[in-house]
Amino acid sequence: MAAGAPRVFVSHLSGVAVFDPNGDQVGRVRDLVAMLRVGQRPPRLLGLVVELSTRRRIFLPMTRVTGIESGQVITTGVLNVRRFEQRPTERLVFGELLDRRVTLTETGEEVSVLDLSVQHLPARRDWEIDRVFVRKGRTGSAFRRAKGETLTVEWSAVTGFSLEEQGQGAESLLATFEQLRPADLANVLHHLSPKRRAEVAAALDDDRLADVLEELPEDDQIEILGKLKEERAADVLEAMDPDDAADLLSELPEDDKERLLNLMQPSEAADVRRLMSYEEHTAGGLMTTEPIILRPDATVADALARVRSADLSPALAAQVYVCRPPDDTPTGKYLGTVHFQRLLRDPPYTLVSAIIDDDLQPLDPNATLQLIAGFFATYDMVAAPVVDETGSLLGAVTVDDVLDHMLPEDWRETEFHLDESDEADEDNEEVAAHDS
Repeated sequence: MAAGAPRVFVSHLSGVAVFDPNGDQVGRVRDLVAMLRVGQRPPRLLGLVVELSTRRRIFLPMTRVTGIESGQVITTGVLNVRRFEQRPTERLVFGELLDRRVTLTETGEEVSVLDLSVQHLPARRDWEIDRVFVRKGRTGSAFRRAKGETLTVEWSAVTGFSLEEQGQGAESLLATFEQLRPADLANVLHHLSPKRRAEVAAALDDDRLADVLEELPEDDQIEILGKLKEERAADVLEAMDPDDAADLLSELPEDDKERLLNLMQPSEAADVRRLMSYEEHTAGGLMTTEPIILRPDATVADALARVRSADLSPALAAQVYVCRPPDDTPTGKYLGTVHFQRLLRDPPYTLVSAIIDDDLQPLDPNATLQLIAGFFATYDMVAAPVVDETGSLLGAVTVDDVLDHMLPEDWRETEFHLDESDEADEDNEEVAAHDS
């Protein structure tokens, strides 16, 4: 940034694209790294945590930043792709400084940190956090923002950033990441400290937390669920897809599992118990019990209305299943499948029973993972019905569940494969900047 340029508030940097000098995007900003200093000196901004397209997080020193403008960050083009690891002297701005309760030096009043501004020192290559945007009064909650006077003060006008807090809020952090997809927000939570992760999880609503839990590694799921009150944990499990809830509960001790199941709504718990009765790597263990089910007298218009639901995954929305009543799983007799493309080709008044695909054999609930994967590959399917020996539809297996169980167990915790030549290309100056 050129000398004399205006300060930048850090909330404007969340998710901002990072480009090399040729205009090619190399990643997005996920956090800022600062180093607190003795006394009331403003913290030095060391660099940015940048998430590459591979989801690997790397450290980008501020000495490699040539511009921050128009919603983008421009770099020199030289990147060290070594994974970012936070050092004891460093603080993550989004993860640790926002939402903190600090004290105004002049009045002794406690305030909440909503934002911070950073500025490039004209005479040097250094960047500093120079000002703090705060709100007076108590903090808000997950459902209501706090009210109170807001003001921007110099860094030296507040104290308390160096203290460990027992109840740091998550309001501003959630606002910063509210546009992230569940998988990306899960990645953010995975990199937070356990304390901060629990605070953010507590502030998320049940549906959002359920979506995020489904994308987290197993250890993180168990940790977060264990820190929730039991009634809320049961509510979150109800909001999860039944197959994901069953997978999570199966990892808990028997007493905890039964206690949570008994707190869930009986109908929700029944679906989860049914899924847990099957072996893990079978169609019965992988399926969801909530596919789109229609009666034979439903029309194409009815089917398209169901498919439009924003709560459905693309795989589940790809087809509907036609069954005789009852139309909750396990259903009456399964008649066949209608694919989304066929729904688009036929008039809205057409009965779904007239256009069903009954050529493909449904999956048996005891079908193995290998057999299921072969079925998907052979027939180019993204979802498949699971039918029992009586001809009743039990659920549907989707391709994402198949991939989830075929990948290594720790795939959510590791980056996608990087070329080894990229790993070997390390820049000593960047490492030195991070270590300083």
